[in-house]
Amino acid sequence: MKNNLSIFNNLRPLTVGFDDMFAHFEHMMDDRFITNGTVSNFPPYNIVKTGKNTYNIELALAGFNKKDIDVEYEDNNLVVKSKKVDKAEASETTDVDGNMIHRGISKRHFLKSFTIASDVEVKGAELKDGLLTVALERIIPDAKKARSIEIK
Repeated sequence: MKNNLSIFNNLRPLTVGFDDMFAHFEHMMDDRFITNGTVSNFPPYNIVKTGKNTYNIELALAGFNKKDIDVEYEDNNLVVKSKKVDKAEASETTDVDGNMIHRGISKRHFLKSFTIASDVEVKGAELKDGLLTVALERIIPDAKKARSIEIK
C-alpha cells in the first residue's frame, strides 16, 4: 500500500508515539497478509475475552494433534502453523491399521498470525478435542493502574 494513500497518514498529525502501530497496520494491509485477494480464513478461530484482563484465542484444528502444530511467540507476534505433512503420508488411503477408506479431514498447511500488545503475555496453549486454545493475559504495570493523585 502506498504511504500517500494511507488513511493512517491522516491520523499521524493528531497522535504522538503511535508510529510503530501505524506501520504495523500498513504492513497488515499489504500483500503479504492477503492471499488471492482475501485474508486467509483457515483455520477458523475465535478470540474470547475470558476475564477482565484475560483472553483466549481458539483455533478449530480437527484432525491435527500436538506434533502437527507449532505455536511460536516472538516480538509481539503469535504464530500458529502446521508442520509440513509428508506427501506420502497425506496421499495414503489407509491409516496405520489399514482402516482408512476416505480421508476427508484435511491436514493442509496453514499459518495464522496474531499481533499481541506489548502488555499481554502468552500464558500457554492446549489442544483438546480438536480445539487449540492459546491463553493470554494482559499485565497492567503499576504505572498504568488507576491511582489517586494527592492535591497539594
